Amino acid sequence: MERYRIRRAVLALTAGAGLLLTACSAGESHGSKAGGTAYDKGGDSAPLPAPAAPGASGEAGAGGESGEDSREVAPAPDHLSTFALDVDTASYDYARRTLADGGWPDPSTVRPEEFVNSFRQDYERPDGNGFSVTVDGARTGDGDWSLVRVGLATRPAGDDRERPPAALTFVLDVSGSMDEPGRLDLAKESLGVMTDRLRDDDSVAIVTFSDDAETVLPMTRLGGHRGTVHDAIDGLESASSTNLGAGVETGYATAVEGLREGATNRVVLVSDALANTGDTDADTILEKIADERREHGITLFGVGVGSDYGDELMERLADRGDGHTTYVSTPEESREVFCEQLPRHIDLTARDAKAQIAFDPATVEEFRLVGYENREVADDDFRDDRVDGGEVGLGHTVTALYAVRSVPGADGHLATATVRWLDPGTRAPHEESGRLETGGLADSVRKASPRFQVTATAAHFADALRHEGVSHLPGGPHSLSELAERASELAYETGDRAVRQLAEAAARAGDVRGTHWPSLTATE
Repeated sequence: MERYRIRRAVLALTAGAGLLLTACSAGESHGSKAGGTAYDKGGDSAPLPAPAAPGASGEAGAGGESGEDSREVAPAPDHLSTFALDVDTASYDYARRTLADGGWPDPSTVRPEEFVNSFRQDYERPDGNGFSVTVDGARTGDGDWSLVRVGLATRPAGDDRERPPAALTFVLDVSGSMDEPGRLDLAKESLGVMTDRLRDDDSVAIVTFSDDAETVLPMTRLGGHRGTVHDAIDGLESASSTNLGAGVETGYATAVEGLREGATNRVVLVSDALANTGDTDADTILEKIADERREHGITLFGVGVGSDYGDELMERLADRGDGHTTYVSTPEESREVFCEQLPRHIDLTARDAKAQIAFDPATVEEFRLVGYENREVADDDFRDDRVDGGEVGLGHTVTALYAVRSVPGADGHLATATVRWLDPGTRAPHEESGRLETGGLADSVRKASPRFQVTATAAHFADALRHEGVSHLPGGPHSLSELAERASELAYETGDRAVRQLAEAAARAGDVRGTHWPSLTATE
């Protein structure tokens, strides 16, 4: 299509000018590359999977180049795409909240990977620890462009009685901004219900912060002490400024003081992340707790609240703090996070997990990864276990979507996806792979599985929000109203309430911005 040819020419110029992405969290000291990558089929290179594990030669795959933060197709030659796994969903939930309030999300807060990871998937689950790898795709009808989905899944969370005990340190923002309905009151209600649902051998600590931080409740076993925990929760009141840095630092110190061997030790940060006092930079905050994180493996779970929300700070804290984020705005969402998701997914199944997708140069002209800008890893660092990856728990799925342009008429192997992770206890490395042939592509997105269609619809919605109504992905609807209608059809087909909410959000976006956006098939 003409628009893709134009964008490739523009990107070649910008790449030549040497514009670089800001270093990403997963590999900033080793270099990073643009997430959208392309392979020039010129030359005699053979199809390559993820690079072989270091052996006699100790060599890994070729590294990529950096490009603009525009997510355009990057310059040749590169056939690899590498990123740290991410199970965050805050961006999608916050976008829905913004649209419901009559606003349009700031494009910088729209992370497409968090949109697609917000929906239940149909991937097969592994029998034991680790991941299953699913690779599928569908042709879009836009020239030789297809959408390819890489799906990674852990085994389902078992009976709550089977998991290790939990030691949870809640770091609660009690600043003045948290006095708004739907913030501190929401957190208090949900924590109270969660306290009754956790096991007797679980432990809870509570730290609050406003101008300063205070340990309200040291690590306390719930068995025989639930009343004490409830009293601490009920006594929480909002104060003044937001010294988030002091809160995180005190929270980790409290977690270390109450550390339990054989338990899952986690810090849960609940805040609108509107830091205005003390350290307000994520890197500075995390540097102060670096020893606690590395030595004790304490992970961070960020829960965002409030109509005004410091999305960037919370996301950077979680990404670089070995954790993930979510966002809640209603009592129902809050109870789901605190009372269902958190207890069910307390246990980790993988640390420093990374994925590397190798596209076959014999069948693929170019490709673009949708989202994951902040999670990219240099290709050479895929098997360098010193480079930070993502932490994933039981019952999670991770989805990555690619726009892929095939070599006209090519047939055969298309891509191989490999995931690498470390065992949370022993830190032994493990890998699993899956592959896709051109014959495995569905003839159209509409003929792909319903869950694949949900993934594509969510990605198109995110791309439209990032570009103020114009999606740059192939095969998408021509208007927000059409996108909302398609999501509504999928909601009926899947019976999934979350997909119904996607349809409602797309319809609301049409109301906010106007129901029609420029045709995706428009040419120069």
